[in-house]
Amino acid sequence: MSAEMAIYNAIPDTPGSGAYPATKEEDPRLPDHVIYRPRDLASVGKGKLGVVGWGNGGCAADGASARLHLAEIASHGYVVVAPGTIASGPGVPPAPQMPAASGRFAAATNSQQVMAGVAWVIAEGKRRGSPYYGRIDPKMVAVSGHSCGGLQALELAPDPRVKAVVIHNSGVFRAGFPGMDNMSVSKATLGKLRTPVVYINGGPSDIAYENGMDDYRLIDRVPVAMLNNGAGHGGTFHEPDGGINAQVAVAWLDWQLRGDKNAAKMFVGEECGLCTDGKWVVQRKQFPTTVR
Repeated sequence: MSAEMAIYNAIPDTPGSGAYPATKEEDPRLPDHVIYRPRDLASVGKGKLGVVGWGNGGCAADGASARLHLAEIASHGYVVVAPGTIASGPGVPPAPQMPAASGRFAAATNSQQVMAGVAWVIAEGKRRGSPYYGRIDPKMVAVSGHSCGGLQALELAPDPRVKAVVIHNSGVFRAGFPGMDNMSVSKATLGKLRTPVVYINGGPSDIAYENGMDDYRLIDRVPVAMLNNGAGHGGTFHEPDGGINAQVAVAWLDWQLRGDKNAAKMFVGEECGLCTDGKWVVQRKQFPTTVR
């Protein structure tokens, strides 16, 4: 793990492959958060930026842990906000492992911090003098996260502000698990989902595989896609521009938040883009059969 992190930390920040090269920053007006956004906000146009609240892997306070992935999303016209500080990347030593407390996993961040970042961006879109003024669409809000951060996203998914959900390498623990501090999410949460949700998991070698597959079995109110590849629990976060998982996440956001029909073709229909791609195992329920 230390060797892998050293390699990842040495990779330069990248601007993403989208039309709006992205940057990451810490803003003193939003303490303990890291923001990913198009470098040139004016290039996106008025009212065009969506907002994504991100839950870090391990619920860690490292808002740069998925920096390549989040910059990729931002480069497609989104402002992504993660709780924590820039605690990894070029020139930054790996963050220490979080301690366990009383047999429970001690999360360093919580879902309220994730949503606080979203609320801040929306408010900045309404504040005269802000670089975001007039550029944020408050109807284009999503939550996403990796592993423990995916549980934070599921905890926030019932919020009426949320219009799209992307879960990476995660799934709600079954009854009897010791649980996590700073989090109140259970299988019952799945019955409160209001929007379509996609799980992007790493196949049977992913430690979250069984939990995620159980979530998929239980979700019966909203469209849900379960997408598995062979990447394991670490996903493709350390790959250039976040790898194929980031591409799928962007397409889901573009479809759900922007109604992009080309993006929808990756998920919809028997011959969908992912369905015909041998790298993926695709399962869907309550799902449209054609692109509308």
